[in-house]
Amino acid sequence: MHPKALMTLCTGLLQRVLTFDHPADRVVSAFFQENRALGSRERGALAETTYALLRQRLLFQNLAQSGKGPMERRLALLAWRGEPRTLEAALEDGEREWLARCASVDRSSLPAKLRHNLPDWLADGLKSQLGEAEFEDLAASLLEPAPLDLRVNTLTTKRESVLAELAEFGAVPTPFSPWGLRLQGKPNINHWPLFKNGSLEVQDEGSQLLALLLDAKRGEMVADFCAGAGGKTLALGAAMRNTGRLYAFDISGHRLDALRPRLARSGLSNVYPIQIAHERDERVKRLRGKLDRVLVDAPCSGLGTLRRNPDMKWRQSPQTVAALVPQQQAILASAAKLLKPGGRLVYATCSLLTAENEGVAATFEAANPDFERLNPVELLQANVSRAAELVTGQALRLWPHRHACDGFFAVAWQKR
Repeated sequence: MHPKALMTLCTGLLQRVLTFDHPADRVVSAFFQENRALGSRERGALAETTYALLRQRLLFQNLAQSGKGPMERRLALLAWRGEPRTLEAALEDGEREWLARCASVDRSSLPAKLRHNLPDWLADGLKSQLGEAEFEDLAASLLEPAPLDLRVNTLTTKRESVLAELAEFGAVPTPFSPWGLRLQGKPNINHWPLFKNGSLEVQDEGSQLLALLLDAKRGEMVADFCAGAGGKTLALGAAMRNTGRLYAFDISGHRLDALRPRLARSGLSNVYPIQIAHERDERVKRLRGKLDRVLVDAPCSGLGTLRRNPDMKWRQSPQTVAALVPQQQAILASAAKLLKPGGRLVYATCSLLTAENEGVAATFEAANPDFERLNPVELLQANVSRAAELVTGQALRLWPHRHACDGFFAVAWQKR
């Protein structure tokens, strides 16, 4: 495709994404469906440009003020992540000089907001948790794309064997999870034999650690209460060695449908996907007092995944977070009723915010004195290297800048 036409398409894509009506990945996917003639390199350039803009939106919008022409075109030129020669061929009169002036700006001299590219409400909240210096480290990490983490299906193979097969791709073990591999870049793994035969699944290391915290055993009855597309469900099923019963509950049939082909690849037969209407569904109530372990990876703001989903910082607000908290509390309260005495409950989010994390946990504990908080280090240390580095107080607290994985929070309780 001619560079000028490709830049026009990029401008159109950014116009759609910046309305923030839908998640960016869904908008990008729909755009590619409409433009099937695009090659893989062209799709990659458009996607990477979109995500670069979302990561540094405030900076690029500020720089764009000095340019001319449609705003989305100026943003596309500033954020371009495709081949430089494509950008060069797409430029019009005066744009080359303008881009050179923008490139010469000393980014370190800019106001803090243009360096960290976070909305004020989020930046203020994170500073209050971490302090100014560590906040800067976190903010810098959130501007970088995440690596590709994979989980080895230990039901069918060993991590050492997979590492040897993927040596040419630069695969390395994840630093904490004994199941994980990490790749830089974005190789297309969908056609790899190891992916097709179920030996590998895409799963961030932080998500793997949640499954390790629950530590489901052979023959147990377990529930993944907000299973989604089933990444943690698959990890739990493998840890259970395909025994017992593992219920995958979710209100979204569409998400559970995405689990089914993954289940087929995995070789698991102990998983029971069940769509429920809400946390008080009768199909949930029938299991009250019967389960050994329950994982609640609750719906949340998703702000721990900003390296992967940078649009979330522009789509969330204090109001949307406040609306999530009662929902998280209700789901956790219902899930807790499924546990038998001695059972383990894990509450988790991929949020960085205290309100969704420590706040929800404290509210639950005040209302449920029959649940005792467990020490995450003691739960993890048999399987996870350097487990103590992952824990703050009595909670698993993962930060992108500290642990190089998505931001997660988790607490574990035992029912007395």
